[in-house]
Amino acid sequence: MLSIENLRKIFRPAGQAEVRAVDDVNLSVEPGRLLTMLGPSGCGKTTTLRCLAGLERPDSGRIVIGDTVVFDSHKDVFVPASDRGIGMVFQSYAIWPHMSVFENVAFPLRVSRTRKYGAAEIKERVKKALEMVRLSGLEQRSSTRLSGGQQQRLALARGLVHEPKVLLLDEPLSNLDAKLREQMRFELKHLQRTLRITTVYVTHDQAEALALSDEIAVFNAGRVVQRGSPQEIYSRPGSRFVADFIGSANFVAGAVTQEGGPDGMAAVATAHGIFRCPFASPVRAGEKVVISARPEDLVLSYAPPGEGLNALAGTVSGRIFLGEVIDYTVNVGETELRVRARPEHAFRVREAVHIGIAPQKCVGLPA
Repeated sequence: MLSIENLRKIFRPAGQAEVRAVDDVNLSVEPGRLLTMLGPSGCGKTTTLRCLAGLERPDSGRIVIGDTVVFDSHKDVFVPASDRGIGMVFQSYAIWPHMSVFENVAFPLRVSRTRKYGAAEIKERVKKALEMVRLSGLEQRSSTRLSGGQQQRLALARGLVHEPKVLLLDEPLSNLDAKLREQMRFELKHLQRTLRITTVYVTHDQAEALALSDEIAVFNAGRVVQRGSPQEIYSRPGSRFVADFIGSANFVAGAVTQEGGPDGMAAVATAHGIFRCPFASPVRAGEKVVISARPEDLVLSYAPPGEGLNALAGTVSGRIFLGEVIDYTVNVGETELRVRARPEHAFRVREAVHIGIAPQKCVGLPA
């Protein structure tokens, strides 16, 4: 449904060095799937989305939506945003404050350049779009009298009213409070799955990306550094940047002492002893590496961990009660590790503890 090939966008501020906002990005999205472009501010994800929408003209590359080439630098093709058959929801919602709910949703149909819509069809399409987002009965209400969640759904209805080939969402939940944002994640996911509409979602919120996506493309410095399912990205990050950006991660530096066998499991000498962990790609003896492990995969105990586990000993330096879990910080030598544990067995600050980590729960990464 959507493909991006060798896309580049360079900004050249007057008197300043050029900025490669999008640097040779290649992506494709299958029909009916939701791809999230995830990364920190300034990583190129929003610029890529704007290039998809036709709001920015790339310097080079190719973009295809459905069967239509909407941008091709070699053939000098650039289809305007209004003719690309996409729907877009902005971070600010961009709702017209002087219009009613009905007129806000009807606006894209009234100004469409690709076809003319009659009054009866506009009424029917607006009704259907408002039903999808649970705003039926509010057609004549002023858009300024809607709550934050209702405004977000109104913006979504406006993006869906002309039945676009692709829906583009630019951080649509960032203006909502935490509770409402969590609720809207479920609503968005349900709506996207029900309509089977191909969707590209931009966010810097890792929890949002993990909850909503079929696939995640992690951006950094204008490039896609890893792509995969939410579980793959979280459980098997390909670099320290991805491991650190997606959720929380602990890192222990070391050097390979024994290369991985058929299962990819290698031995690594660290300041805290020998660790065993899998590597996605082959490593050589003597190579400097970093071992990553998630806080929830570290097991705290007073007794040394059982045989076969990577073991450390340290002292609890802090704890935060979060309801269903307790977040601990544990000093192991000069290294501070985070451990997330159930509250049934609470450990106290300054207590001596042991940490056990199953080798298969670790990820070996290039240093």
